[in-house]
Amino acid sequence: MYFQSLMFAQLAPSPSPSPANLSHFVHRRTFRHTTLAVSASPPTANSSRPPIQIIGGKDSTLDATRKNDSTGFTLEPNEEEIDWMNLESDIRLWTRALRPVQWYPGHIMKTEKELREQLKLMDVVIEVRDARIPLSTTHPKMDAWLGNRKRILVLNREDMISNDDRNDWARYFAKQGIKVIFTNGKLGTGAMKLGRLAKSLAGDVNGKRREKGLLPRSVRAGIIGYPNVGKSSLINRLLKRKICAAAPRPGVTREMKWVKLGDGLDLLDSPGMLPMRIDDQAAAIKLAICDDIGEKAYDFTDVAGILVQMLARIPEVGSRALYNRYKIQLDGGCDL
Repeated sequence: MYFQSLMFAQLAPSPSPSPANLSHFVHRRTFRHTTLAVSASPPTANSSRPPIQIIGGKDSTLDATRKNDSTGFTLEPNEEEIDWMNLESDIRLWTRALRPVQWYPGHIMKTEKELREQLKLMDVVIEVRDARIPLSTTHPKMDAWLGNRKRILVLNREDMISNDDRNDWARYFAKQGIKVIFTNGKLGTGAMKLGRLAKSLAGDVNGKRREKGLLPRSVRAGIIGYPNVGKSSLINRLLKRKICAAAPRPGVTREMKWVKLGDGLDLLDSPGMLPMRIDDQAAAIKLAICDDIGEKAYDFTDVAGILVQMLARIPEVGSRALYNRYKIQLDGGCDL
């Protein structure tokens, strides 16, 4: 263990995310290699934008009055408008001077090519996302890959979000015409409903085959998504036995595998798919916080600093979550 000191400025209040179950947003490995002491210092009276300092990690100093973009080009304060009342804007600003979060192991490039070929065989595609960060766990090429194929969106880890958030996301995707199922891969909640929906969406497959004088066949469903969102666990729940390797870390599944459910449904388990370059670093930081990207992709201290800043925005919950798990106090104390 080594000592890193993180200094944070108090920012103007932002609209808070739902506080329910916020402690689930913190995964244990974020602070595994780091002992932290946190202190808060308010901005000076004559400063319209608070300074932000995160000491530790590469390119560790963040200054809200002068910053570099991802290309290294320096932006003056007036060259862009920062909305300090918006948490997303703050996250994008905080990540400007940090080492970019990028992870693209060799097997992903190979898998992407294979996936495009396997998609031709699929009757329905099941995309699995992390229910905590559903907009950050979808591949930017997903729509292009799927085209007009029938599609089911699964938001896994429903136990880690509040009922209000669940209802909000259900309405959000319903407006886009996307069928959503909420699941809990550990307990199997929603798995059977997912299997029934996949077969019903592809129910016309055998009807067309009969018209052509062909024998019926199993419906083929591909399960795809980012690393560590619970794809293999869902398949194991559907099969009611462990067929696919599954573990709470990214990169466990490294090759595609067809498995037969036994009641007219074949499932394709696939490795997690990430873009070669993650342009949205606010989304990338969320992947790191939620453990949906490999640990080699990021600096622990950088991610820990962003996480503490985010939790500090909702002190009634964030301060308690930090103290209960890491013995860190936002007022400067540290009981590690």
